[in-house]
Amino acid sequence: MSKHDKKHKNNTNPFADKEEQTAQETNINNLETNQKEEKDNQVSENSDKQTEDINKEESVQEGNCSETSCEEKKGIFEGLFKKNDDELKKLKESYDVLNNQYLRLAADFDNYRKRQESERESLIKYGMEQALKKMIEIADNFARAEKAMSAIDDCEKAKDSFRVLNKQFNDSLTKLGLEEIKSEGEAFNPNIHEAVMQVPTDEHPEDTVIQEMQKGYKYGDKVLRPAMVSVSVSK
Repeated sequence: MSKHDKKHKNNTNPFADKEEQTAQETNINNLETNQKEEKDNQVSENSDKQTEDINKEESVQEGNCSETSCEEKKGIFEGLFKKNDDELKKLKESYDVLNNQYLRLAADFDNYRKRQESERESLIKYGMEQALKKMIEIADNFARAEKAMSAIDDCEKAKDSFRVLNKQFNDSLTKLGLEEIKSEGEAFNPNIHEAVMQVPTDEHPEDTVIQEMQKGYKYGDKVLRPAMVSVSVSK
């Protein structure tokens, strides 16, 4: 290097060197800033991607949860329908049982009613049969008495025959359940007596039957015909 070059180098402007250094520092700072921004952008992109992935996962999970919820609801409804079907089936079975019991009971009652009607008709028929048999015996005795009366001149014998026939007739009625209503000397009872006359008297207590004009009869507790009577009254 020549002396002139050395001299020229030594005479270099210090401000120019400082500006160059400042420019270099600025470039370095800009470079660092750009690198930092790129890094931040990358981090942001990664963060957004992660957020997007998370959102996708959550969306998938929500979809899965929704599908699961639908399946659960479907299962619940199917369970309810099955339960209702089972209950309906049980109710139908109970109805069939009760309906069959009712039909059997109705049939049994109808058979019982028919049997009772048949027995009642048989009893009536049998009762009439027994009554007619008793009347036939009396009719035979009346026929015999009629033949005997033609050969009887004594009135007393005729009276005795009549008494026998009358007693036999009354005995037959008694066996059939017919009863005479007691009247004379009894207190007047409008349920069994029919007053056709009132007799003022002091010989009997008031409302006493003093005379029977027509006999009354009853069968068990049922009055067939009330007795026609005269009743005492005070003078």
